[in-house]
Amino acid sequence: MRADKALLLAWGLILVAAVGWPFLLPGEYLWRDMALLHDPALTPGALGSGALPARNVPQDALLALAGGPWIARVLILGAAGCAAATAALWAASPWTAAGAMACAVANPFVIERLLQGQWSLAIAAWLLPVIAYCGLRGHERSAWLAMCVASITPTGAVFAVLTALFCARTRVGLAGLVLWLPWAIPGIMQAQTGSVTGSARTAVEAFSPHAEHLVGTAGALIGLGGIWNSQAVPDSRTAGFALAGLGVAALAVLGAFRLVRREAQRLGALALMGMGAALALWLCPGVAVWLVENVPGAGLVRDSQKLVMLAIPLYVAGLGALPRGFAPLALACTLLQNVDAPRALGVLAPTDTGVDRALVAEIDDRTALFVDRPYLVEVTAADGTRGVAIDPYSKVTAQLSSGQLSVDGDVVDQAAPAYLAALAAWDERDMAQLEKLGVGVVVLDGRIVASTPAPPPALPWAPMAGWLISPLLALVLRGAPRSACPLTPKKR
Repeated sequence: MRADKALLLAWGLILVAAVGWPFLLPGEYLWRDMALLHDPALTPGALGSGALPARNVPQDALLALAGGPWIARVLILGAAGCAAATAALWAASPWTAAGAMACAVANPFVIERLLQGQWSLAIAAWLLPVIAYCGLRGHERSAWLAMCVASITPTGAVFAVLTALFCARTRVGLAGLVLWLPWAIPGIMQAQTGSVTGSARTAVEAFSPHAEHLVGTAGALIGLGGIWNSQAVPDSRTAGFALAGLGVAALAVLGAFRLVRREAQRLGALALMGMGAALALWLCPGVAVWLVENVPGAGLVRDSQKLVMLAIPLYVAGLGALPRGFAPLALACTLLQNVDAPRALGVLAPTDTGVDRALVAEIDDRTALFVDRPYLVEVTAADGTRGVAIDPYSKVTAQLSSGQLSVDGDVVDQAAPAYLAALAAWDERDMAQLEKLGVGVVVLDGRIVASTPAPPPALPWAPMAGWLISPLLALVLRGAPRSACPLTPKKR
């Protein structure tokens, strides 16, 4: 028994290292949606009240309060480790645990989202099985703490609550609505002021799931893949290895029939809701357009592939419940579906972000208008791959960003009205208007070319403060009477 535990521990460490190795390296990170810099600024945008939608709340505020990438490293490696441990303890035997652990840590959803730079969404994907397991086994405190960490991104917060509503007591899921405050309140205010602009139809089309070789779009989704950006996919999946994902799905469903009925029903319902919604919105994009246009907060589903994340707990539990004879096949399928993931993740390694710290110090917390910097800048990854990333200055200054986003030449998000107004004022050299808009400095060619008496922006702390103290709610939640440890399985 001790040998089995040691082997599973070693296997878990190998899986976490294979996926998270770039985050074991020192330095700053800049790739696509990821910008993890030293000494990020605590700005209105980081707290959700900037000119752009609050899509990076509360993660940006957490990074600013922590002072740099170290907190992201801890959360990424810790969440992946918790996913591996949960899969091992959920499994019926050490043999089936190996495949379940591989699915929990290195499934296509996690790999593709990491390659897109969405590290916080990967954390949420790792923690959904933890929330489900702890909820089903009655470990409410641990489920709540996992929900708090998963909620560093809005999508993670929503899916964590949904998982808790299916797998834990209702009060745990409803309490999770508190975790929505940092982005829900700014989102409602922005919707009322009309500060968010863009075509819902264009966005839904741009973020539609993409087909993968030999399996198509439906097969990609069933295999937990199919992200909209085909460049954020390991090369192996374009060579037909996505077929292994169908094997993983089939084996997971087979194993699910061996679960305790209560667990199978709840995990199955959660998976059907997520996978069914993802497939439905892909087949009927008009429904997604209507939701984005008419339902507050439904902008989360314009990237409908994210919904398959709700199936991960069932896949993990189902693979772990397989008969011992299926264990080699399950392990082979889970590894083959992302066989080159460790190499592909090399683009995430630390790199030079090009930030001029002297310029940042000179800006001194004032709102800056960068006249000649786009929302997305060209970057070169550590392995030499060229791509784009969010402007790193938006993380270290109170930058008035345009937010304009184009996908394959189609404008998905229009430039923010506040940015356009400030740019027009600068073209007219109307410094009074710039001051009225809150712009403190104007930056051109890497230096400050003008300034106004506008003070540094105020910081709206209330929603973020509620999120920061949310882990304390674990003190009032009652854990399972049999064990205070969430990762202690019940006796069989």
